[in-house]
Amino acid sequence: MSPWISAFRPRTLPLALASILTGGFLAKANGQFNGLVVGLAALTTILLQILSNLANDYGDSQNGADSVHRQGPQRAVQSGAITPAQMKRGMWICGLLALGSGLALLWVALGAAGLGLFLGFLALGLAAIWAAVNYTAGSNPYGYAGLGDISVFLFFGLVGVCGTYFLQARSLPLQVLLPAAALGCFATAVLNVNNIRDINSDVLAGKITIPVRLGAVHARRYHWLLLIIGLGCATVFVALTYHSPWQWLFALAVPLFAFNAIQVWQRQESMQIDPLLKQMALSTLVFTLLFGVGQVVG
Repeated sequence: MSPWISAFRPRTLPLALASILTGGFLAKANGQFNGLVVGLAALTTILLQILSNLANDYGDSQNGADSVHRQGPQRAVQSGAITPAQMKRGMWICGLLALGSGLALLWVALGAAGLGLFLGFLALGLAAIWAAVNYTAGSNPYGYAGLGDISVFLFFGLVGVCGTYFLQARSLPLQVLLPAAALGCFATAVLNVNNIRDINSDVLAGKITIPVRLGAVHARRYHWLLLIIGLGCATVFVALTYHSPWQWLFALAVPLFAFNAIQVWQRQESMQIDPLLKQMALSTLVFTLLFGVGQVVG
């Protein structure tokens, strides 16, 4: 595999699409779907996720989190497959592409008539770019202070779902916040699996993630809590908007989350935990598809 493709971390990209798909499904269920808007939102989100992955590769190598003590997959800068200078150029290119895609998205969705909204969403997009880069890169990366969970919850949950919905419907019913929060919890759970896996190397590097702060046992309890809250939000949404049994289709994803929670609790070695990262991301995508189809068909 090309070192650049590996650095893009393809297994994380389905998670990036989950919030966009959810916003699209909800708009479709309400008769306000816009395929071009959803497509551009998906492209922008994928580019932002790749930017975040490249910045994470670069930042962790510079700040010491990617070292000989790290038990997860070896990163591109850490291994020497990509130099730090090349990685920085890749980050610039990806950031500019994300900005261009985001501007196209806002123009298609809002046009010149929505200048105030355009500027507001542009500021939100620039904040997303900043967050993608400064999670582990930059002079004061917020991921090293344990703030990554908040950022993931906001951008992979609330902003992704609500933003996609609003750009199609030009309105935002309060109940949309519930599936948005569910996606935010599941995305945060993916990050939590990653951080549980890396807890030992993060301690040595001074990267104070939530699992480092809580300790391994409480981090696993936190993982269960994220999954329970996420499923609870989806359940409350369906209860509030119920009109068809199809809306409970997402319940078929519960065994996938249960498997992940049990295995995260039981597995102690970093290399045993690593496959659960992909499994959690794919479980979130399966949930998204089941939940979305249930809303549309119902």
